[in-house]
Amino acid sequence: MLALLLVVVLGLGSRSGMARHMLPRFLTAYAGDTLWATLVYLGLLVLWPRLSVGRAAAGSLGFAVLIECSRALHPPWLDELRSHPLVALVLGRGFLVSDLFCYAVGVALGVALDVGCFSRAARRVGPRGSPE
Repeated sequence: MLALLLVVVLGLGSRSGMARHMLPRFLTAYAGDTLWATLVYLGLLVLWPRLSVGRAAAGSLGFAVLIECSRALHPPWLDELRSHPLVALVLGRGFLVSDLFCYAVGVALGVALDVGCFSRAARRVGPRGSPE
């Protein structure tokens, strides 16, 4: 859960005006989308902690690509939804091919955090504390 919060703070921070002055343009241009996909991966694991790495990666990448493709659609009701800042953070506003690459990198970052930093065995512990 702490990792989710950290990813949100870093992602929003990468979009701030201060970050644009302090960080290289490459980072401010792509970090937000990359971290958004990482957030989707980690969020799936919060919802379904026993999900395998492969399924979590495929599900989060599929979700991110689906959202990106929906950005090519502009019916008035959807554009009205996107005009709200919180909705725009999730749905975005316009289709960019570069975002697809960011999502792939973001999911890979989520996998690396999951496999390298988090104990997958701890997530697989059953309700009574015994491994499944």
